[in-house]
Amino acid sequence: MDTSLKSTLHKRGLRMTPQRQLVLDAVRELGHATPEQICTKVQAAAPAVNITTVYRTLDLLEELGLVRHTHLGHGAPNYSEREHQHVHLVCHRCGAVTEAPTDLMEQLAERLQTSSGFELDVTHVALSGRCRNCLEADDVEENA
Repeated sequence: MDTSLKSTLHKRGLRMTPQRQLVLDAVRELGHATPEQICTKVQAAAPAVNITTVYRTLDLLEELGLVRHTHLGHGAPNYSEREHQHVHLVCHRCGAVTEAPTDLMEQLAERLQTSSGFELDVTHVALSGRCRNCLEADDVEENA
């Protein structure tokens, strides 16, 4: 059992439930996952848990600062543990998601701060483009 989750919930007058622990465990195991993927993982251990419970639990865990969501394009958000700090690279052709270090965004963050006073959260960024495999496949198709 996650004692930090139990302690955080207790401080807010909430109780630790098996469902809350299962959702947090699923997020940790899956790395980046949609609520539906998390629900499937949770239901493997507790078939009675439904998607509504998963969504409510994810909202609570995010409010507690234990998980965060990122929109990686169209569709449902992806959830991950709070300490994951990277930029998401999303291939709009095949849907692959890879990670890049946040320091790649430092110049953009500094420029936005200077020019508009906007502070960019570089850990909550998804960039859309084409992955190496899709680019190589496109080159093969063009040269065929």
